[in-house]
Amino acid sequence: MEEAKKKGEKASRPKGGRPSKKIKRSHIYMIRLTDLEQFSIATKAKNAGITISDFFRKSAQKARVVSRLSPEEAGYMRVLTGMANNLNQLTHLAHRSGLLSVQRNCRILIGEIDNTLKKLNCDDWEGDHR
Repeated sequence: MEEAKKKGEKASRPKGGRPSKKIKRSHIYMIRLTDLEQFSIATKAKNAGITISDFFRKSAQKARVVSRLSPEEAGYMRVLTGMANNLNQLTHLAHRSGLLSVQRNCRILIGEIDNTLKKLNCDDWEGDHR
């Protein structure tokens, strides 16, 4: 021990206190919750016997994330919105002038809606099976 002091080196002593963690959590995410959301999450964590932080970690790891609509799917949705508007106008017209007068237009529009829905459904199952 005296030799270490002579050379200007400190003698190594065991450190006191809490041992350092193997995995350090250094990233923090802050979210805003309503009172109802906070109560629900706190209740679920308590019932599971874990902390709220552990609840969020486990939930995030097991969560299934569904992507938003692709640009092509969003286009289909806009087309469907326009068709729905047209169908609504045809319905009003049918009430005023009778169903037989707009029957042909309704059949055409229903066929277009059906085709667009088939395209949208077909695309959902060809891709990544969301």
